[in-house]
Amino acid sequence: MKIFQCKMRYWLLPSFLAIAYFCIIVQGQVAPPTRLRYNVLSHDSIQISWKAPKGKFGGYKLLVTPASGGKTNQLNLQNTATKAIIQGLMPDQDYTVQIIAYNKDKESKPAQGQFRIKDLEKRKDPKPRVKVVDKGNGTRPSSPEEEEVPSEQYLEIDEVTADSFRVTWHPLSADEGQHKLMWIPVYGGRTEEVVLEEDQDSYVIEGLEPGTEYEVSLLAVLDDGSESEVVTAVGTTLDSAWTEPATTIPPTTPVTSVFRTGIRNLVVDDETSSSLRVKWDISDSSVQQFRVTYLTAQGDPAEEVVATVMVPGSQNHLLLKPLLSDTEYKVTVTPIYTDGEGVSVSAPGKTLPLSGPQNLRVSEEWYNRLRITWDPPSSPVKGYRIVYKPVSVPGPTLETFVGADINTILITNLLSGMDYNVKIFASQASGFSDALTGVVKTLPLDVTNLQANRVEMTSLCAQWQLHRHATAYRIVIESLQDKQKQESTVGGGTTRHCFYGLQPDSEYKISVYTKLQELEGPSVSIMEKTRPLPTQPPTFPPTIPPAKEVCKAAKADLVFMVDGSWSIGDDNFNKIVNFLYSTVGALDKIGADGTQVAMVQFTDDPRTEFQLNAYKTKESLLDAIKSISYKGGNTKTGRAIKYVRDSLFTAESGTRRGIPKVIVVITDGRSQDDVNKISREMQSDGYSIFAIGVADADYSELVSIGSKPSARHVFFVDDFDAFKKIEDELITFVCETASATCPLVHKYGIDLAGFKMMEMFGLVEKDFSSIEGVSMEPGTFNVYPCYQLHEDALVSQPTKYLHPGGLPPNYTISFLFRILPDTPEEPFALWEILNKNSDPLVGVILDNGGKTLTYFNYDYSGDFQTVTFGGPEIRKIFYGSFHKLHIVVSKTLAKVVIDCKQVGEKAINASANITSDGVEVLGRMVRSRGPNGNSVPFQLQMFDIVCSTSWANKDKCCELPGLRDEETCPELPNSCSCSELSKGALGPAGPPGSPGLRGPKGQQGELGPKGPEGLRGETGPSGPQGPPGPQGPSGLSIQGMPGIPGEKGEKGDAGLPGPQGVPGGVGSPGRDGSPGQRGFPGKDGTSGPPGPPGPIGIPGAPGVPGITGSTGPQGALGPPGAPGLKGERGERGDLQSQAMVRAVARQVCEQLIQSHMARFTTILNQIPSHSSSVRTIQGPPGEPGRPGSPGAPGDQGPPGSPGFPGNAGVPGTPGERGLTGIKGEKGNPGIGTQGPRGPPGPAGPSGESRPGNPGPPGSPGPRGPPGHLGVPGPPGPSGQPGYCDPSSCSAYGGRASHPDQPEFTPVQDELEAMELWGPGI
Repeated sequence: MKIFQCKMRYWLLPSFLAIAYFCIIVQGQVAPPTRLRYNVLSHDSIQISWKAPKGKFGGYKLLVTPASGGKTNQLNLQNTATKAIIQGLMPDQDYTVQIIAYNKDKESKPAQGQFRIKDLEKRKDPKPRVKVVDKGNGTRPSSPEEEEVPSEQYLEIDEVTADSFRVTWHPLSADEGQHKLMWIPVYGGRTEEVVLEEDQDSYVIEGLEPGTEYEVSLLAVLDDGSESEVVTAVGTTLDSAWTEPATTIPPTTPVTSVFRTGIRNLVVDDETSSSLRVKWDISDSSVQQFRVTYLTAQGDPAEEVVATVMVPGSQNHLLLKPLLSDTEYKVTVTPIYTDGEGVSVSAPGKTLPLSGPQNLRVSEEWYNRLRITWDPPSSPVKGYRIVYKPVSVPGPTLETFVGADINTILITNLLSGMDYNVKIFASQASGFSDALTGVVKTLPLDVTNLQANRVEMTSLCAQWQLHRHATAYRIVIESLQDKQKQESTVGGGTTRHCFYGLQPDSEYKISVYTKLQELEGPSVSIMEKTRPLPTQPPTFPPTIPPAKEVCKAAKADLVFMVDGSWSIGDDNFNKIVNFLYSTVGALDKIGADGTQVAMVQFTDDPRTEFQLNAYKTKESLLDAIKSISYKGGNTKTGRAIKYVRDSLFTAESGTRRGIPKVIVVITDGRSQDDVNKISREMQSDGYSIFAIGVADADYSELVSIGSKPSARHVFFVDDFDAFKKIEDELITFVCETASATCPLVHKYGIDLAGFKMMEMFGLVEKDFSSIEGVSMEPGTFNVYPCYQLHEDALVSQPTKYLHPGGLPPNYTISFLFRILPDTPEEPFALWEILNKNSDPLVGVILDNGGKTLTYFNYDYSGDFQTVTFGGPEIRKIFYGSFHKLHIVVSKTLAKVVIDCKQVGEKAINASANITSDGVEVLGRMVRSRGPNGNSVPFQLQMFDIVCSTSWANKDKCCELPGLRDEETCPELPNSCSCSELSKGALGPAGPPGSPGLRGPKGQQGELGPKGPEGLRGETGPSGPQGPPGPQGPSGLSIQGMPGIPGEKGEKGDAGLPGPQGVPGGVGSPGRDGSPGQRGFPGKDGTSGPPGPPGPIGIPGAPGVPGITGSTGPQGALGPPGAPGLKGERGERGDLQSQAMVRAVARQVCEQLIQSHMARFTTILNQIPSHSSSVRTIQGPPGEPGRPGSPGAPGDQGPPGSPGFPGNAGVPGTPGERGLTGIKGEKGNPGIGTQGPRGPPGPAGPSGESRPGNPGPPGSPGPRGPPGHLGVPGPPGPSGQPGYCDPSSCSAYGGRASHPDQPEFTPVQDELEAMELWGPGI
């Protein structure tokens, strides 16, 4: 909170009349200030004004205290102050303000009051309507926004008597409407008014009370009955009889003062942009001081900024600074005598506007840089701000700062051939000047005359004109049909390049990028189409099965696992292939935009027939299915399922994020390995598995393989000819599971249509460690894991990976979360979906300050809609405990269910679908803008979206201790069961069971014995002539001897000199030379003089964390603390079931027993024991309970059981290698057999100890403790003001002062901030 002395007000008498009078003041008592008033300036600041007391006093004390308790802040003001501004307040906080007048050691009674900014804002009247006023030159404002306000009038009061005074003003106009003059006693009384005539400029108010202060108001009544803003003045009538004491003057003789004017010829001149000089002539030598008051002559008189300076009576000039530029001021000089004030004299003055930089010039243009230069302004500056932005392409506005002594800058990292808008502002003491603007352009780095030639069916060439500085060209050709690309890079002297292997009759985009070393210019592109194929005779396409209606929305990664064991046989395998052909034929779109299909044939070793991304059309996929060949082998289904997970559901195979993963297993026998474990893992990881058994398949094994419910995922047929019976039902279930809008997921032991959001955000035990700002903590019951999202973790995922098909029209959002004590008290989105521009589309907002919940989305017509819920049931989710929240969204309603109890519902319109080009975020603050916002800390245990509006009614909140029913809820995870200890007696024998399932088919029999050799057959006829034999080897080629060298010819005549060649181009820079040898060290030079202090540098990066010190010994148990303050009554806890209480008690007892046994074992083994503690998480604070009497301090409790295992430590560095021992001589071979082992001999004498050779240098020791704080050095000279680039300052934000600790600092001007991101929710 900051308080500013803002102004002092004086009533000035006209120069042609002055009346003074004396009043007898009772000495020894200070009158209090009166008429305490408030005026709200902003959401955290207020202006306080008061009326000065009569009589002499030295000044004021202004006291501000928060009503809820806290530090009282005091400001001492001069006796001329009548207003102060208080800043840094909380809008919803009550404050008490006191104003005390004092004179030396005596104080008045305080004028005090209470206020709250929110309450004062509600009382603010709307801005009044104003009539258009003729400006006097025949012109009128062009629009209502330019209407002038009649309240810019002034009021003056003169000709004061004991029962009347005159009020004067500017002449009135009939266009303003009817005018009224009203007056009322300031300290209470009846209001009187009079209607004024047109062009009337004065009025004498008669019948007033003597010695009474009146408030006079002038206002206009408009045609519609509303009133304009009011102009007010205050005047006081004379007392009926003013007399001096009877000892000197008779009581009947009145005493009047003499008119005194001590100032003449007041002049305001020597104007600059931040100062004015005031000069006057002194006409009375008895003046003791001059009071110079200056205020802005524009705006609402109640908001004028006033300053006052006192100068000696012998001084007749004053320089006023610092002032606002281009602003008109009213300067008033008042002579001060020993016994009072003289007549004030006023004069206007206006400061000059800020002068900006001039004459923008551009030089040193290059492809990615240029230099700009300007002439500095005539007035002094603190620096320059340069802002530049590309003209024709979207891009951020960039800016930089330079010092006052710099008038040129080289701007780098620009786009080639691009126009840029440049603005240069001069930073001066009173703000920024007008901008010097201009458009500059970099050199173009691109080719010209790009065209295609030699266009064929499968190839084409591109040619262009050389660029004079190019070192290389990058040529890219892209098909507009399938987006396939080819790319090549050629040298800077190349003018043509050809592409081959193209598709006939296809349109291509050819782009050429010019490169200069590492710099690359923009592309130049043309379109060209390859020649079509020659006309072929008509052919009839093969019949492709049409897609079924239920499969038109399917979008999944689908893998068929086909049993290829020996028990299948060729004929039955072909029937499986035909079944797959019909099933795949029912799908609609094949490829990355629809369903991807892969196939594995499994026996002993699985074999991939084709991967997920192998085929992009239904026709090619069906052809691949028809060409699968039978493999043969044993049945190992478990190994095959694991192979599918590890080899096919990978990014290389084409698996997509956020798309349902479906497996269809077809087998005819029992697996020869375990399938239960891998099937459970796959189902818990979100895979949907369908199991189809034929003939001898084991039905119980199929149930283990398939997802739940089994009625939907497990099929059984008697033989391979019966596939047709299950085909339609299987296709329906597979396509419903493959829906991207609402895929089936395995949750709560069943399959639901919806989304497991915790897994999609990576908030699971196997993935959370890779997410920055997330830690795993114990959740409810200390057995469920929860994940703490720390401050500014901003956990997010692309929407296309979570909801590629958008959200369904009806769904339920389920959270199990906890608000932390350090969660800020401001709105944040528990979860929201943003578009690519970071604008919110749908989400849930919690206001931790206002204790409300808001759901928002866009309806079907594109309108943004929100529904907000409040009340006591909503407020309790902010108390810090775990709560389960369901938000049910339908086409007509939005319901809120907290802890399985509905607390509210509101009507909404049907929702529009979302786009998938943005991100989904957890915990993002509402005030965040852009992709890099802030997020709040909180804990999240569960987050699901279920595609149903009835899920909230089915949920039993088994995760919450107060709502858990042991009889209907599943067992807690990792909990022990005592059923073995309380096993009952053996029951009676049950009835005979029904006949079992048909047993598996037996293994193939052994090969029979070889039969007897048959009779030799008759000789057959002669066969036909055989084919020609293979070609013979090639003949040898022998090289002959070299010939004799010929005779040397005669020397030819010298040739004529050739013409001068064309000058060569500039060569490319040469390579860096090898580094030279290191020179000898030079002699030490003399110490130079100390340099001037440098500018303030950019804040350095955080230092490396210090080494953790060793843990100190445990201190002695301290004395019991004083009793705490009385707390508020806490929230009533939830009732626990007896079974739950027994389970918790059992766990506590087990932990205590384990702890005591561990201590007993260490005592027996004489091993020092390290205390351990049970890792527990402190619960959130409830509402304060009733105070209890302080009890005696208890004994220290026993140590707890070991906590959760910590993270793995950093591997230690390997030790140094020991010295190699001396190699001994080889011994002679022994003789004889080995004898029995003898008894151990006595211990030998102790060996000698000799110092060895010095070891290698040791590693650096640990960092020592920080040294003591040294004596502060002398203050250095002030540095130049620093300039901070926004890109490096964005992470350094100021911290607002605490509302209970206000500060008293002067008012500063604030520049309007640029809004970098669009508004959000």
